[in-house]
Amino acid sequence: MEGRKIIQVRRFAAEIGWQDLSDAVAVEAPLEIQLSWKEGGQRHHRALAVTMRTPGNDEDLCYGFLLTEGIIQGADQIVKCSRPKPRNPEAKDNVIIVHLDGDQPPDWTKLERNFYVTSSCGVCGKSSIEAVMCHLQDFPFPMEPRVDYRVITQLPDRLKTDQMLFQATGGLHGCGLFDREGNLLLLREDVGRHNAVDKVIGAMMRQNPSFGKACIGTVSGRASFELVQKFAMAEIPILVAVGAPSSLAVSLAEEAGMTLIGFAANNRFNIYCGQQRIY
Repeated sequence: MEGRKIIQVRRFAAEIGWQDLSDAVAVEAPLEIQLSWKEGGQRHHRALAVTMRTPGNDEDLCYGFLLTEGIIQGADQIVKCSRPKPRNPEAKDNVIIVHLDGDQPPDWTKLERNFYVTSSCGVCGKSSIEAVMCHLQDFPFPMEPRVDYRVITQLPDRLKTDQMLFQATGGLHGCGLFDREGNLLLLREDVGRHNAVDKVIGAMMRQNPSFGKACIGTVSGRASFELVQKFAMAEIPILVAVGAPSSLAVSLAEEAGMTLIGFAANNRFNIYCGQQRIY
């Protein structure tokens, strides 16, 4: 199974004692994302970011990352993704080049500003929300769709049931997209919760058209500011988290007109904003 590695461990259990066993652990490896663009009739490229991720669905990750960071607005702005020939053969799968369409070079000043805002490092919460909202002003969220509360109670278990890598390793975050009836449309897993979200959003972009039905995002952990931002940028109006939301996540979701739900487990959940969508 891709995304896991079998290692030998020594386990202690009080009722059994010591045992030498095989155990599956989640793979974590760096991925360098580079951008390639046309300028002056020539192709240029530059490293954009390095993220620690679970290998697999790397193109989905790139598409989702570029969309949720405001670098692209749609999948049609990407021509292709390619792998360069590495100097080190062991690193052959750890670099991916995203080829952008058109002759307009990326606005690197804008990119640096976006990453600063989303870094959660010494940034004012109000400034962070304003930076995201400037991207969202063209598509305010309507109060539709409305979802039966019983659907919400079922989502965490449905997500966990299909998290095959989590079941094998216990070490990955999951993110799923559901329709208003609670049918699972897409699921992705990753050692990084942000990467799991980017992968599922990237897959949504690439596998259109059926994902116009996707209206509920569900994550296996907590709801941070960055995760709310990513779902807002992908125009997913409802976010359900198994864990707790942060104060800034609630503020951004409320400002964006989203429905934010936390502590969804054991047939319970809290609605922090946008309760009009849940009946």
